[in-house]
Amino acid sequence: MDSLVVFYPWLAVLASYLVGSLSFAVIVSRVMGLNDPRTFGSKNPGATNVLRSGSKAAAIITLLLDAFKGWLPVMLVKWFGAGYGLGEGTMAMVGLAAFLGHLFPVFFRFAGGKGVATALGVLLATSWILGLAIGVTWLAVALLSRYSSLSSLVAAILTPVYYIFGDGVVWVMNRHVMLALVVMSGLLVWRHAENITRLLKGTESKLGKKKK
Repeated sequence: MDSLVVFYPWLAVLASYLVGSLSFAVIVSRVMGLNDPRTFGSKNPGATNVLRSGSKAAAIITLLLDAFKGWLPVMLVKWFGAGYGLGEGTMAMVGLAAFLGHLFPVFFRFAGGKGVATALGVLLATSWILGLAIGVTWLAVALLSRYSSLSSLVAAILTPVYYIFGDGVVWVMNRHVMLALVVMSGLLVWRHAENITRLLKGTESKLGKKKK
């Protein structure tokens, strides 16, 4: 049994990636009889694009499930990881794995969403204070600008900044967690490259805009 301990972190990472690969925007849309979110609007399988279908319920369910799949793996490591030798390093790895699963889902030909809700779920599990701070930041920018993409970009850039400033005050900074946050933030900005171009051109769609 002890010989398997070395494999536990990698098994946890693999399981987290598979959970993250569940594209709930597509699944929820199919169950609720809506069009595939990959065929309209931004063609991004995420809650914001599901909202463009006109179904707020589907968008909310998608948002919650996408966040949950980022939250659950991290919390499972927190709750049960100590007995298997899994610490904060594994916690950071499984959170990042769930996020990468959303971006590159094995069940959907590696074509996934942008990972905003999943990243928020990871943050809430890592530290509910950090997750709450980022959630409030996203909401504030969204209310002021009506741009989901701009809100996500600001939140992504500020995530590692908030984590650094919380060191010694709210938590003790862990280098593995910090690295995971920096990678997620960088990938979030990268996934929003087209949105950045549209924002600069003034052609970005605003929140609540339905598909044509």
